Amino acid sequence: MTETSWRDTLRALPVFSGDLPDFDTAAAPQTPVELLEEWVRTAIDSDVSQPHVMTLSTATTDGAPSARSLILKDITDEGLWFASLDSGPKGREIATNPRAALTLYWREQGRQIRVSGSIEKGPREVSERDFLARKPGARAAAIAGPQSEVLASKEKFSQRVEEAKAIFEFRPDFVPDEWTAYLVRPESVEFWQASRDRDQIRLRYSRDGGGWAKNLLWP
Repeated sequence: MTETSWRDTLRALPVFSGDLPDFDTAAAPQTPVELLEEWVRTAIDSDVSQPHVMTLSTATTDGAPSARSLILKDITDEGLWFASLDSGPKGREIATNPRAALTLYWREQGRQIRVSGSIEKGPREVSERDFLARKPGARAAAIAGPQSEVLASKEKFSQRVEEAKAIFEFRPDFVPDEWTAYLVRPESVEFWQASRDRDQIRLRYSRDGGGWAKNLLWP
């Protein structure tokens, strides 16, 4: 396909289907966590596909960005939680540049939440509880080999996973030291709502001392 035909093809694709929810910014709560919980609950109740999937964006100290999708594990007054190995690329980037951005997007509702803030390791007991709640296969895959390093073959992966499963047979409560629950403490949270006529509603919460400032943004 030529560049021109790709442009025409992509522009012709529909963006949203079905009814989109309203967003009454005047009724928005005082804190972004309250509204985030409301939107996540609405997404779950509306059978949105993978409502707990979010994109985590990190960067190296010299500004090289990277992004990946992972699972939102918890929402607390402090912020949003996810878990991963701290020995992988994202863990190394977080260790040297402890700031991150999160993006949740629900196509069915034309909604997006953008979060940016600092990131830190949570208590060890939270990390352990998270790891032990994973399915056996997911636990085995997590310790089978060095995350994101070159893999010689699929057979090698299968072999290492089986070896890892054997560890859990003898130590069902084993949790690798590298497994970490991370907390993203929001400093800015933007809620974006699309509409049929392509208008956009954007509401941003920004840290303001011990509270939050709310502002509408131009589309």
